[in-house]
Amino acid sequence: MLKIRTLTPYIAEDLKHKMVFVGGPRQVGKTTLCRNLVAASFRNHAYFNWDNRTDRRKIMSASWPGDAELLIFDEIHKYRKWKGLIKGEYDKLNDRFKFLVTGSARLDLYRKGGDSLQGRYHYYRLHPFALAEMENIPYKASVLGEIPVGQEFYQDTLNVLDSFGGFPEPVTGQSKRQLRRWHNEKIERMFREDIMDVQTIRDIGNMKLLSDILPTKVGSLLSLNAIREDLEISHRAVSHWMDILETFYYQFRIYPYSTKTIRSLKKEPKLYLWDWSEVEDEAARFENLIASHLLKFVHFIIDHEGHKAELNYLRDVDKREVDFLVTINKKPWFAVDCKLNDTSLSSNLLYFRDRLAIPYVYQVVKKDKTDSIEKGARIISAGRFLSGLV
Repeated sequence: MLKIRTLTPYIAEDLKHKMVFVGGPRQVGKTTLCRNLVAASFRNHAYFNWDNRTDRRKIMSASWPGDAELLIFDEIHKYRKWKGLIKGEYDKLNDRFKFLVTGSARLDLYRKGGDSLQGRYHYYRLHPFALAEMENIPYKASVLGEIPVGQEFYQDTLNVLDSFGGFPEPVTGQSKRQLRRWHNEKIERMFREDIMDVQTIRDIGNMKLLSDILPTKVGSLLSLNAIREDLEISHRAVSHWMDILETFYYQFRIYPYSTKTIRSLKKEPKLYLWDWSEVEDEAARFENLIASHLLKFVHFIIDHEGHKAELNYLRDVDKREVDFLVTINKKPWFAVDCKLNDTSLSSNLLYFRDRLAIPYVYQVVKKDKTDSIEKGARIISAGRFLSGLV
């Protein structure tokens, strides 16, 4: 049985006015979303995958079925001149067809070798399943308002997500053996079938080693120089590889919030993975799970609602730190600090709240059945908190 994705109605609605691009990591469910969920809103559709030889011929010859209302193009970014092709077809046929484009690399970054598509499309990022999506909880958040948490704690769903991640295959199968096999196959295919198709990597072996060590760096300040020394490669190479792995939705980095109100010492980002189930350390994996949920929330606010939202962390010269801060137009909205079982209120959370005038602060704990307010801060179980996101 197909599980409804949160983005489905928003994509279907936007297709009435423009093209829609859907990016996201390999095996996150982009094809299922587009072919089975979004396509159900249209009378008929045609699907073309650039990796399929027959489909490539049809794309290059611009051969579209006359009874289709929606055209879906998958992985077309692997064609160097894809933007010019799509732009030309859309400009000629937008009164006849709706255009939906998906890919496992950031479609909005491939600007070389083709005409700009500016103003012709909306861009969405499809994330792994989040708790609210698993529980079919409708989106209710209001920007700059308090997070609308539910009445339930959803601890069972949280535990499943913590163990198996949010990618459709492992989270529905819930088998540790299958998860390990899925990890191995996913990484190998990302390098062999995705990255090598669009990038020239001379030292693919060391780049794979980089992906092997990144799960141990989750939640900590990321020093590219330390990684460079470990792998015995140049700083330029490791920086380039990190950018590629971010482009292909393997990892993401969040940066410190900068303001004159606090003296921020470190400029290094903190590292997280799109698939937090790769992280072995329990505390780091839980922090990654929260980071991924918050990033999904921020991306939805950007992609659908058009707000200038950001996800940052807080750290000053005295090494006070809070894990996450969500801002709108650089203005603090809410802060989140993660703890496994510690329900004693973090003094750092209160310090930054008062210093930056943060409207809402949450100490999110993995521990079940926790929800209290202390000194204006909410100490809350992760399952209940995440139910208020998207």
